[in-house]
Amino acid sequence: MKNPQLSAISPLDGRYAGKVGGLRELFSEQGLIYHRVLVEVRWVQFLAANPGIEGLGPFAPPVNDFFDKLLANFDRDAAQKVKDIESTTNHDVKAVEYFVSQSFGEDADLAKIRPFLHFACTSEDINNIAYALMLRRGRDEVTLPTLRKLSAKLGELTRTTADVPMLSRTHGQTASPTTLGKEVANVIYRLDRQMKLLGAVPPLAKINGAVGNFNAHVVAYPDVDWPAVAKQFIESLGLVWNPYTTQIEPHDWVAEYCDALARINTVLIDFSRDVWGYISLGYFTQKKVANEVGSSTMPHKVNPIDFENAEGNLGIANALLGHFSAKLPVSRWQRDLTDSTVQRNLGVALGHTQLACDSLLKGLGKLSHNPDNIAADLEHRWEVLAEPVQTVMRRYGFADAYEQLKTLTRGEQIDADAMGKFVDGLDLPDAAKQRLRNLTPAGYTGIAAQLAREIDSYLGK
Repeated sequence: MKNPQLSAISPLDGRYAGKVGGLRELFSEQGLIYHRVLVEVRWVQFLAANPGIEGLGPFAPPVNDFFDKLLANFDRDAAQKVKDIESTTNHDVKAVEYFVSQSFGEDADLAKIRPFLHFACTSEDINNIAYALMLRRGRDEVTLPTLRKLSAKLGELTRTTADVPMLSRTHGQTASPTTLGKEVANVIYRLDRQMKLLGAVPPLAKINGAVGNFNAHVVAYPDVDWPAVAKQFIESLGLVWNPYTTQIEPHDWVAEYCDALARINTVLIDFSRDVWGYISLGYFTQKKVANEVGSSTMPHKVNPIDFENAEGNLGIANALLGHFSAKLPVSRWQRDLTDSTVQRNLGVALGHTQLACDSLLKGLGKLSHNPDNIAADLEHRWEVLAEPVQTVMRRYGFADAYEQLKTLTRGEQIDADAMGKFVDGLDLPDAAKQRLRNLTPAGYTGIAAQLAREIDSYLGK
């Protein structure tokens, strides 16, 4: 077939295949098989280095080199060999063990290792470590770096628009002004906090046998401190050892990971919708791209498609992440197999998150703020000064300050003259009255610009 992407059932492998390449390497079937091979190989190497495991090691340098090359040269053809074996075994992890065993060929030294492949392991000992490695790498090598790029792009927008006064809207109604840069800074701070929480989720793993008790281990080698061995092995892979499990690592940490990523996505959904609205209000304009079409019938359209695509993909990701979080920590008795097919979709959630971030980066690259439109919307909203006027009145003892301003402004769109006349009629000190006379909607932004400019200091940068 000339273009296999046209027949892909998932858009991640079809329409959007070029945008999720880094995740495909990790979470595809080939990626999963590779990480299983890695765990099998590193486990037997680790055991061989332990003097308490009699009859196995230590390995000579050429043996370790063989294993290292097996991993370094693992490719599509190698993955296909595993799949061919699986077609006979009907067991995916056992196929990996047999693949490693068959790779020994007729070598006599390697042949001695065969009994120790997959030693004392249940399939889940291999799987849980493989998925922990995949999720850690997906987070650290793809998702978080992309989010940092997005945060940096938002930082550029914050700095550019820190001093641009803008009308706020609470409940969709006019509210105390802010600056455009401060509103973007809000997103950066939220995003940064959630990124730290995602990065701090510890990837747990176990290698303790069929039901988590080292049953077979202690029969074969009763004098070995198996919990210590397991802990050392798990930590050698950059993971965190979980000492208490059933047959499966209970996936609580995976739920924490999914929840943390979902919170990031929720922040980005909120941002996508807000930008969409600001584009609709004319606060932002989008760069026109030659030969692009916004509508099949309305030639004038330049639609906010990047922010719409981001919102849609973030929603798909969160639907999956929510299911993972609720389902994976639940397993009947010492294990059931319902987690197996579910875990295969973990990369799909990361893929849709990646697509969304890509769309946001693309969309932000097209945005230009429109200061004239933003200013025009603000300059006719003198009713927003009801808040500072009544607050100053309260300072000077007006018990009915709120009620007076409510009578003047609630549901009304007043102008500078009306607000000026009201202030002139107040029994206030001259300095306070002059301060209120000088106030304009554009000048009533508090320290919004300062907060926008100082966002990096609040992030600890």
